[in-house]
Amino acid sequence: MPNTEEYNEQAPTETPVADVEMIEGGADMSSSAALPFAEGGESDPAPLRVTFMSFLTSPVVTLLVGSGETETLLTAHQALLSKSPFFQEHCAQFSDDGSPRQIELPGDDIEAVGSFLEYLYTGDYFPKKVPGSRQLESDPSVPQVDETGDQLLKHARVYTLAEKFGVENLKNLAASKIHCVNSTAKGEISYARYVYAYTSTGDRTIRAPVASFWAMRSHTLRSEAEEEFRGLCLEFPQFGYDVLTRVLDEKLKRERQDKMHPSSGGSARKRARHSNV
Repeated sequence: MPNTEEYNEQAPTETPVADVEMIEGGADMSSSAALPFAEGGESDPAPLRVTFMSFLTSPVVTLLVGSGETETLLTAHQALLSKSPFFQEHCAQFSDDGSPRQIELPGDDIEAVGSFLEYLYTGDYFPKKVPGSRQLESDPSVPQVDETGDQLLKHARVYTLAEKFGVENLKNLAASKIHCVNSTAKGEISYARYVYAYTSTGDRTIRAPVASFWAMRSHTLRSEAEEEFRGLCLEFPQFGYDVLTRVLDEKLKRERQDKMHPSSGGSARKRARHSNV
């Protein structure tokens, strides 16, 4: 994938549970409380330290992920889930009469939800980014080159889930990991199909770069996955239009540059345009 803005996410350090504060990399865990006013003046509000233990002692919520035979039960602490606007709204409906605290997620991917929960508790999810590089931690269970698109889809699903749950930092983290995956043309096709199926037309973080990626490499990638590329264009006409628009924009940009900075060879470098092209 092409370079995009990288995002620095810092995992929490290992300290005793009772003394751990939630980190900046996850959802915002901070709150504040004002100190009593001092005699003869005012004191600035001081942040109230929130320990990790306070989250672990909150009620446990059951998540029903998937449906039918694929339905899976997961659990998480309500105070952590509530850092997501999506879950905060659901948790606000729970009562303290002992009734079950349960949220159904029938259409969500179990692995993506697992990565979301891992992020809530640790500030990151596997595989983590290798500091100072555009690489991810080694995962022996997957090939080094993503030929199917599964590795790209892992992070794309985390991205769309984070958008649904309203966790912006996780969206940024997932997007940055997408660009660390080494994939083939067919893997990129699978990824592009998911992006155009599950992101909005105005998405500039992962959707816009997909069209630019294919526009810059269309000749090479089409030769490796001609039928898959054609099928994607037919399935998502917007994808074909976006790619074509970027190709034409780049062509127009080059023509303008040529007019502003003509080569010393004059018109000898130009070729006649044919009417049937």
